[in-house]
Amino acid sequence: MNSDKLAHHLHISARDVGRYALLPNTPEQVASLAALLDEPEFVTRNREFETWRGKVGGETVVVTSTGVGAPSTALAVEELAALGVDTMIRVGVSGSMQPDTANGELAILTAAIRDEGTTKQYLPIEFPATATIDLVLALRQAAERAGATYRCGPAHTKDSYYGETEPDRMPMAATLNQRFETWRRGGAICSEMETAAVFIVGTVLNVRTGSVVMMWSQDAIDTGDAPSAEPLFTTAVDAVRTIIATDASPVAITPPALGA
Repeated sequence: MNSDKLAHHLHISARDVGRYALLPNTPEQVASLAALLDEPEFVTRNREFETWRGKVGGETVVVTSTGVGAPSTALAVEELAALGVDTMIRVGVSGSMQPDTANGELAILTAAIRDEGTTKQYLPIEFPATATIDLVLALRQAAERAGATYRCGPAHTKDSYYGETEPDRMPMAATLNQRFETWRRGGAICSEMETAAVFIVGTVLNVRTGSVVMMWSQDAIDTGDAPSAEPLFTTAVDAVRTIIATDASPVAITPPALGA
């Protein structure tokens, strides 16, 4: 906490949050996502971290931008968890990796390839970055209710955007191209920059984590044809609604502590 007793980077307090958080990476997405909540209100912004809050099913839900990449995402997850948030869903966009992906198709991520540096400070690379199964199922159900096209699978989480999008101009082009093709042939469905951090930091802090992203097809990336984010945002909020209802039932499942 800083001298004002606020989270050091997010500049929010425990009074501002509940148990649930949605995590877009850009501040520009926060207000649009929060608008789908009941009673949305702006809380604060510091650096890349903008926070709004609202209600879903009577429970407080915060929407906090994480910034781009694993380091700032880890900061957001750490500070939200310290304030009492125990359920977090990353909400964002990504480039598709499979050739049959439709522009705007959703990726409900079950795991992430840890091709970044941040999570190695938390757990050895052999430890898998995986989503909480309850959140995967809630996101699937929400996508189906929204009529959204989606698929489930692992993401490729990286540190360098241009290392992936323009590998041929890099000194290590051959290595970058070979690694990307390996991830693709192994079944990775999209490439992005935050999910591995959400999953691994969440594992260490014993919070539930999920991730849903809207994929741009390669043609759309080339032409700048941005798909609508409405199915993405609707799916994320509806999934939180499902989890809140499940938590309110007497059979709600609490995740085990790390190492238990």
